[in-house]
Amino acid sequence: MSGKGKGGRGKKSTTRSAKAGLQFPVGRVGRFLKKGKYASRVGAGAPVYLAAVLEYLTAEVLELAGNAARDNKKARIIPRHIQLAVRNDEELNKLLGEVTIASGGVLPNIHAVLLPKKTVKK
Repeated sequence: MSGKGKGGRGKKSTTRSAKAGLQFPVGRVGRFLKKGKYASRVGAGAPVYLAAVLEYLTAEVLELAGNAARDNKKARIIPRHIQLAVRNDEELNKLLGEVTIASGGVLPNIHAVLLPKKTVKK
C-alpha cells in the first residue's frame, strides 16, 4: 500500500515550478489566471509560460539594476537603480513607458542649449 496515510512511504510531491525549472510559482500564477476571469478556461501550459516570462523579465531588470547599483558604489538596489536600469534600456523603456516608479527620479540630462558656449582661444 503506497498511500499518503500513516506510516506509508508516500511519493514526495514535485511542484510544477520545479518541473518547469522555474523560481516563480506556477500554481499561484495559474490561480491568478483563473480568478482574474481572463478566460472561461485556462490551459495547463499557460501558467507555466507566463511564470517563465515573468521570471525572465524580473531577472533582466534585476541584472541591470544591480549593475546600476554597482556603478553608484552601493550594495543594495533601491528604486533609483531600477529607474536608471529601465530608462537606459531601449526595450524595457518601451515596455514600461507609461509606468511611474516611485522614488525613481529622472535620468540625468542637461539640454545642449543650456550648456555654456565653447569659446575658441587664439
